[in-house]
Amino acid sequence: MEGRSLVPPPLFPDQAEEALAIFKSLRIVDVPGQPTFGEACDDFVFEFVGAIFGAYDPIKCRQLINEFFLLISKKNAKSTIAAGIMITALVLNWRDANELLVLAPTKEIANNVFTPAMGMVRADPELSKLLKPVEHLRTIKHLDNGSELKVVAADSEIVGGKKAGFVLVEEVWLFGKNPKAAAMLMEALGGLVSRPEGFVVYLSTHSDEAPRGEFKRLLDLFRGVRDGTIIDPRKLGMLYEFPATMIESKAYLDPANFYVTNPNIGRSVDAEWLEGKLREAMAGEPGILQIFLSKHLNVEIGTRLSRDRWTGADFWDAAADTALTLDAMIRRCEVVVAGIDGGGLDDLLGLCLIGREKGSKRWLVWCRAWAWSVVWDRRKDIATKLDELVAEETLFKCVMPDCVVIDLEADDDEEDQELTEDVRGVVDALCRVRDAGLFPETGAIGLDPVGVSAIVDELVARGFDPDNQLRSIGQGYKLSAAIKGAARKVAARTLRHEGKELMRWCVGNAKMEPRGASAVAIVKATPSAKIDPLAAMFNAVMLMTENPAAAGSFEYTGI
Repeated sequence: MEGRSLVPPPLFPDQAEEALAIFKSLRIVDVPGQPTFGEACDDFVFEFVGAIFGAYDPIKCRQLINEFFLLISKKNAKSTIAAGIMITALVLNWRDANELLVLAPTKEIANNVFTPAMGMVRADPELSKLLKPVEHLRTIKHLDNGSELKVVAADSEIVGGKKAGFVLVEEVWLFGKNPKAAAMLMEALGGLVSRPEGFVVYLSTHSDEAPRGEFKRLLDLFRGVRDGTIIDPRKLGMLYEFPATMIESKAYLDPANFYVTNPNIGRSVDAEWLEGKLREAMAGEPGILQIFLSKHLNVEIGTRLSRDRWTGADFWDAAADTALTLDAMIRRCEVVVAGIDGGGLDDLLGLCLIGREKGSKRWLVWCRAWAWSVVWDRRKDIATKLDELVAEETLFKCVMPDCVVIDLEADDDEEDQELTEDVRGVVDALCRVRDAGLFPETGAIGLDPVGVSAIVDELVARGFDPDNQLRSIGQGYKLSAAIKGAARKVAARTLRHEGKELMRWCVGNAKMEPRGASAVAIVKATPSAKIDPLAAMFNAVMLMTENPAAAGSFEYTGI
């Protein structure tokens, strides 16, 4: 906020100065007049470059800080900086036949790095004697020691076998959407094990969706290092983000604050252009503002930035009760109802339990989801997010059942071989609540009438009364009362939830659409977005608003 440096002075100033002398002399060929970095860049660039090369101990031949992360808004010369860093590393490298690698998520982004790097070499007569670009291979060779700088696109899948001593990973947010990214990065960074003088630099803007996969892992890691919650002296991040208070107050929408995440404003970033694009985004189609904020103002996309979001999304995070578990719900509540929403093969099966807490009468929400393995194949763009939720243990990955031959002569009391993992998981949870005496005699379980026949059959087989305890809940605009009512309770914090990422993701995926004069419906923001557990919650809300009393407990007469 004050314009001071985000990184400390270099550990070895002489090493930093040597590198900066090279870096500042490199020419930016796609800028009119082809100025050098030294002439065209703001101090933040030199501070970052100085921190990288100034962490090298020349006596021990060892890089004391070997992982760096620059998170910055779009158009702050990120790809050009990447090219300059790697050209500088290639010039300073002393190891014969070493490999330097730029790993980009796509060929286009790879070209965005290689083209300025090649231009820097060709624009400098001295460099042209030392380095030789090979354009069709996206390679720059060091003519004295045989080392090579290679710019590789991850979509070409040729990362395997690399032994790079210096690695730069461009646009990490896109790797977050790639389910193979973790293995790919591990392969690309393998050469650093035997090259202690090497380093890896991650560069990125924020994602146009909630962070996930490798991007989320790195973001959490370097934020922790920045904040002091993670102590790792070998990592250093330069993260241009708005403070939490400015996110809450939406101060990032004030053009006077654009400089916070755009340190190169007035150079490669035009303030008037940003203001004009912000006005267009705020008046445009849903989703345009979200993309603008993430890319040009570096605002993380969460539950509250979608223009047509569910009205309860703004208050969702503040209503978390992280002590809430299924056991705690059973212990704390006087009555519980359930909602179920089951989609197709490439959707989730959502279960929500809502309990009315003894004494406070608050609604406590507990949600889980199940998905068949085919979802990972059909929706590869969210595979890393699904893996994150599986690790959180709020989503359960179910193996696709094999073809089963039904034995018509089997005894009736034999276990049903066709019972799938998701159905079993849902019904087991419902039986725990039923056995605790917390379900009401009527209207205990609300179901989306589509795609739940197997669950109904299993519930009946386990002793549930289909005529009284199971209730078909109308969908679409018929859920308007639940959609609006739940939003009010979340805002008033009389509805509490576990604070898990599963529901945070689903709430962020939900889009509210008007139906008629006053009705609304909740739909998915994109085809790959999943909202099934949230839909299950609205089904349960419909039942809880009827003010039920548990079959095995006292009747609550308040509202």
